[in-house]
Amino acid sequence: MGKRKQREDDDGPAPSSEPASIGQQTSHIANKQKRSAAYSKLKHKKEKTKRAERTKRQAAAVKAEQLGLEPPTKKVPKTIENTREKDETVVSLDDAEVEADEAQDEFAEHFQRVRPPNVLLTTCYKPSGIMYKFLAEMLEVLPCATYYKRQGYALKKICEYATNRGFTDVMVFNEDRKSINGLLLVHLPGGPTAHFKLSNLRLSKDIKHHGRASSHRPELILNNFGTRLGHRLGRMFASIFSQDPNFKGRRAVTFHNQRDFIFFRYIFEAAERRGPGEKEKTRRVIARLQELGPRFTLKLLSLQKGTFDSKGGEYEWVHNHKSMDTSRRRFFL
Repeated sequence: MGKRKQREDDDGPAPSSEPASIGQQTSHIANKQKRSAAYSKLKHKKEKTKRAERTKRQAAAVKAEQLGLEPPTKKVPKTIENTREKDETVVSLDDAEVEADEAQDEFAEHFQRVRPPNVLLTTCYKPSGIMYKFLAEMLEVLPCATYYKRQGYALKKICEYATNRGFTDVMVFNEDRKSINGLLLVHLPGGPTAHFKLSNLRLSKDIKHHGRASSHRPELILNNFGTRLGHRLGRMFASIFSQDPNFKGRRAVTFHNQRDFIFFRYIFEAAERRGPGEKEKTRRVIARLQELGPRFTLKLLSLQKGTFDSKGGEYEWVHNHKSMDTSRRRFFL
C-alpha cells in the first residue's frame, strides 16, 4: 500500500536545470501501456514543433535571398566532439611555454635532425604466423626499422642492447591467441615509454583494392593531437619517421586521433588522367587515394617516464577506466 500510494502522489520527475528528455518525462509512469502512449504523444509533438521551425527557417532564407540580404545563420548540430568538456591542457598555436619545453625534451634532437630514426622491431616470446605477416608490412611502412627475433630476452636487456647499438626506438608487438593486441613503444635512451592497446587490425590482403607499398620514405600526417599529452604522443610518433620524406613516392602515414582512439592508415596518392580526347596531355589529372595497409586502431593505456620498468617505473599518465570514463565528452588527447 505504501509503494502504491507513493506512485499515485508522484507528479513526475524531479526538476532539473537542463530540459528533460522524453524518456525522463515519462519514466515516472508505472503502467507500460500508458507510458508508451504518453511517450508517443510527446515525441509526435516534438517532431511537429521541429518541422514547423525548419519550415520557418527555410521561408526566411528564401525571403532573404529574394531581397538580396544575408541568409540567417544555420544551426550547428551538436556532436560529441564540439560539446567536449573544457580541458585546460589544450595547447594553443602560439604557446611559448610549450615551445620552450619541446625545444628541450627527449625528441628535440630528432626534430633538429641531429639524430636520425633507427627503430628496432621485435615481438612477444612466441609469435605466430600472423605476427610475421604483420611485421613484414610494418617494415615497409618504416624503412628505418630492423627486425630482431626476441629469443627469450627480457625487455630491459633489449633496451640496453638497442641503446648500445645506436637505435633510437624500440617497438614491441604483443599477441594473445594469434591475435595482435598490444604495442609498446620505447624511446631511447631516456624514454618515455608508451603502452597501447591495438585492435581492429587488417592486413593488406584483407583490404579491398589495396595497393603495393614501395621503399620510399613516407610522409607523416598527425591529426587532432591537441592537448599537452597529445602533443607529447604526436612527437613520439614523429620520432620513428624520417624528417626528409621522399615526396616522389607519394606515400603518407596517418595517425588520426578521434575521441582518444588513434587510427593508423598507410595510403598512396595515385594520379590518373581522365576526360575526353585521345592525347593524354589534353586529359585532366585527377588524384585519388589508395590504401596500402595495414590498418589498425590504438588506444593509449599508459605513458611512463624513462625506459620500460614494470616494478619501479614512474608514470606520467595512466588510463583508469573507473575514474576517467565517467563522461562520453571527456577526452585526453
